[in-house]
Amino acid sequence: MATKNTPSALGFRMPAEWELQAAVWLSWPHNRATWPGRFRPIPRAFADLVAVISRYESVRINCAAVLQTRARQFCAQAGADLTRVTFYDHPTNDAWCRDHGPIFVHHRTTGEVAVTDWVYNAWGGKYPPYDLDNKIPARVAQKLKLRRFRNPLVLEGGSIDVNGQGLLLTTEQCLLNPNRNPHCTRTQLEKNLKDYLGIKQVLWLGSGLEGDDTDGHIDDITRFYRADGFVTAIEQNPRSPNYKVLQANLSRLQSFRTPAGKKFKIVTLPMPQSITFRGQLVPASYANFLIINGAVLVPQFRQPRRDAAACAILADCFKGREIIPLDCYDLIWGLGTLHCLSQQQPADLGAVG
Repeated sequence: MATKNTPSALGFRMPAEWELQAAVWLSWPHNRATWPGRFRPIPRAFADLVAVISRYESVRINCAAVLQTRARQFCAQAGADLTRVTFYDHPTNDAWCRDHGPIFVHHRTTGEVAVTDWVYNAWGGKYPPYDLDNKIPARVAQKLKLRRFRNPLVLEGGSIDVNGQGLLLTTEQCLLNPNRNPHCTRTQLEKNLKDYLGIKQVLWLGSGLEGDDTDGHIDDITRFYRADGFVTAIEQNPRSPNYKVLQANLSRLQSFRTPAGKKFKIVTLPMPQSITFRGQLVPASYANFLIINGAVLVPQFRQPRRDAAACAILADCFKGREIIPLDCYDLIWGLGTLHCLSQQQPADLGAVG
């Protein structure tokens, strides 16, 4: 696609997650291999997520027709507002909608919402097949009659975070990994992100969490909570393999400057105590919170003191939003939680200035 026809050149940008949303997209869990030996509680945990979101906004769920009756029953049992829950006959391979779902952009003057459709390869080809997941953005765009911008590069939604005002945060471990776009340089990747997401600058952190099969997704370590502020995970145990990695990322964050030349506000978020599965550390993190209209959903790992501390910190970051703790102890065995499972669709509000 010629540069003049890119979303950015046409006036589109990716909004921050805290901007008004039309809906949250999810993909119904059905792949037992994702939660080996631990799948039984997953549909109920997922339905609990649907129920909470439905109190605040619409929920749109990719779900093969054959699974929809049972899925709807789970959601009803969880207390979801089914008038706000819509199932779409969009078959998937897995449940991680943040990564295989559409990355939405919003037009600065007309308010049009469009879909950017990147290549999805299951985090470097780790979990085939992923052909159905790779079709989800096109299916969503077609169903909602939205303009779709196809991109030849591999990108997952969980690997990036934006402030809605021109800045994008990511990690070198993920975006520069040869299992994604081996023929692209950092400069070429940055240009592509600018062209398709309407951003002006990419801020690079180093690596992500130990045990993260996504190769260092940003949404497990550091997030924007306002245009000039980050909330970042910190490991207090120096013996943890995450200690040095997260300290190094903190140093980078402290070196960053806003477009106005000022330091960013940095809020530290403790890590939960280590959780292991078959001898391997899983990437449990409070940074995998989900911002929705009027609320922030915070993953909890059955560690009462740390869970409560994380909620208190995020309550201070997101004043005016309800802080809702959600038990993610079962979900994390699939190596992801709330943010990984979801993808927000911005509201069409007309001009944003």
